Amino acid sequence: MPNKKILCIDMKSFFASCAAVELGLNPLECYLAVVSDTKRQGSVILAASPRLKKEFGIRTGNRLFEVPKHSKIRIVNASMSNYLKRSIEISQLLNEFVPIEAIHPYSIDESFVCLDGTERLWGTAGEAAVLIRNRILQQTGLPSAVGIGPNMLLAKCCLDLDAKIDGIAEWTYGDVQKKLWSVTPLSKMWGIGSRLESTLNRMGIVSVGQLARYNRELLEKKFGVMGAQLYYHAWGIDYSELGAPNMQGQVSYAKGQVLLRDYNDTKEIKHVLLEMCEEVARRARQAGKAGRTVSLGVGYSKTEGAGGFHRSKTIDAPTNVTMDIYHVCLELFAKFYRHQTVRKLSVTLSNTCDDNQYQLNLFDSGYEKRRKLGYAMDQIREKYGSTALLRAVSYTKGGTAIERSKLLGGHQA
Repeated sequence: MPNKKILCIDMKSFFASCAAVELGLNPLECYLAVVSDTKRQGSVILAASPRLKKEFGIRTGNRLFEVPKHSKIRIVNASMSNYLKRSIEISQLLNEFVPIEAIHPYSIDESFVCLDGTERLWGTAGEAAVLIRNRILQQTGLPSAVGIGPNMLLAKCCLDLDAKIDGIAEWTYGDVQKKLWSVTPLSKMWGIGSRLESTLNRMGIVSVGQLARYNRELLEKKFGVMGAQLYYHAWGIDYSELGAPNMQGQVSYAKGQVLLRDYNDTKEIKHVLLEMCEEVARRARQAGKAGRTVSLGVGYSKTEGAGGFHRSKTIDAPTNVTMDIYHVCLELFAKFYRHQTVRKLSVTLSNTCDDNQYQLNLFDSGYEKRRKLGYAMDQIREKYGSTALLRAVSYTKGGTAIERSKLLGGHQA
């Protein structure tokens, strides 16, 4: 089995810690919550400091109105530009310990680092982890936790299940049966979400140990390639290479958003869909691609008991024209929408090819003009900003493009 020295480094309550440092507070001692918008009581909690989590039970995903009115508690708006700046600073710091190719940023607040070949410089993996953790704290004031393992999977599981409690922890293959197999519910293991967990539970699998002892062929029959991966992961086996791409090139272009409020007006929902189709088409054009399969996802509000649908349609010729994609979405929407309150929308263009492979249609002489117009609009937006050219729907009550143009990563910059 691969037996590398991999660190999985996580910044504790990253957004909240960054905000605390900016305010001159101790991230581990203060009571602070970061929200998407302090002016909206239904605003989502994006991060809570460790003390706020422990003593008041406030966690990521709670709403602002759930935070107690207490003099100790500070509520601040998100500042995504500041968080990105800190994240880059931490990556640059890690580069002082290992080459850039040995660093794999997993998210804005989490990175994998391969220490192989650095033993003479920094000592054992545990000693290097202490050095890195102390340097991050000294340079940025941000606390972190480090999981160490022989591969990315065990380093991540070690972080999530041990290191976030103790600060630094290390797992080997010898720890799998004792520490990994006892994990339940299954969603506590990296790579297993709530839906997959429910499916596995229905198969009689409720712990990682049971997953490891399940018949591999039956898992493969049920889940395909992912079934084999689940089986091997339950044994702590992971052949992933640090920083290796999952696939060569992007095969789809998508836009999804959680709406700022519930939408129950069909006309307003269509306005947002048009804006999203515009963004998907723009991303495809930027890559010089066009696609034949259009997918529409609609998620209903919790007031409707959640739920929704996700449907796709493949058209005859590839396209990256906004209105072509929009008309397919309208067709899917009309067929599957049941007039319920909508809170989430997604549009995807897949089954892609290079945009120089399209075939002219004798019955649609205007396609080439529409295609060139899309590229011309992209050039104007690239030069003058994303709001330099907007469709009229963006100025309606249901439009979201103007408001979202002020955001970074979906939150205030």
